[in-house]
Amino acid sequence: MTYQHITSRCFINFPFRRLQQELDLVLAHRFQPEISLEGDTLYTATGAEYREVAEALAGAGLRCTLHAPFFDLAPGGLDEHILAATRAKLGKGFDLIEVFRPASVVCHLNYEANKHGYKEAAWFNASLATWRELLAKAVAHQVPMMLENTYETGPEQHKKMLAALDSPMARFCLDVGHVSAFAKNTWQDWLPALTPWLGHIHLHDNHGDRDAHLAPGRGSFDFSGLFSYLKEQRLHPLVTLEPHTEDDLWESLAALDRMRFFDAS
Repeated sequence: MTYQHITSRCFINFPFRRLQQELDLVLAHRFQPEISLEGDTLYTATGAEYREVAEALAGAGLRCTLHAPFFDLAPGGLDEHILAATRAKLGKGFDLIEVFRPASVVCHLNYEANKHGYKEAAWFNASLATWRELLAKAVAHQVPMMLENTYETGPEQHKKMLAALDSPMARFCLDVGHVSAFAKNTWQDWLPALTPWLGHIHLHDNHGDRDAHLAPGRGSFDFSGLFSYLKEQRLHPLVTLEPHTEDDLWESLAALDRMRFFDAS
């Protein structure tokens, strides 16, 4: 079965190196990738490699989004050397906006109360400076920057950061799997508090024990409630599916088809 009525309206996560390897598959099925720039990709991939993929996607009329690196990074770091390295790596990712012309760039706010709560003001000021610098790069190309929830347990830090950035191009990405696995709460704990900034959602599922990246419906997340809320509020965020296996990819597409998520949007 083909799912082009879904794949034409959402994105599917692909690490850049995997995207290179599976580009023929992506083009054949007309998948629109959310390109992850994690690991050493930003140090080892060449400009020619990026341009080759970008040109193939554009030539096929396929859009993409970018997912900036986050692992080991500290955008609000209090060690000036670690902060500088973080900003340099994130900056490399944002430099690729010009190459890929993405629909958005997704970033992790990376606030952890058990680490940063003791020096929250200092963390916030360093983080705000980081995101302001990166937002300027995104705004120059009219590409929104989405700040995603990860280990945050509630909307407070995202709300405070987005209010301080005060830009229509600074938005919120709700990762539903992280709500269950890390925040240990529900989408209602995040929306409507962040609804004014909602620009993107990441869809995957788990049982609340770990970030399993299962297909929607295979875990315990309340997709029905969330989808009803989005439709009632007439919200149309960008959507990315985040399966980590090919089986979960096809199951994710089948699940959205069953849930008829895009029917009324």
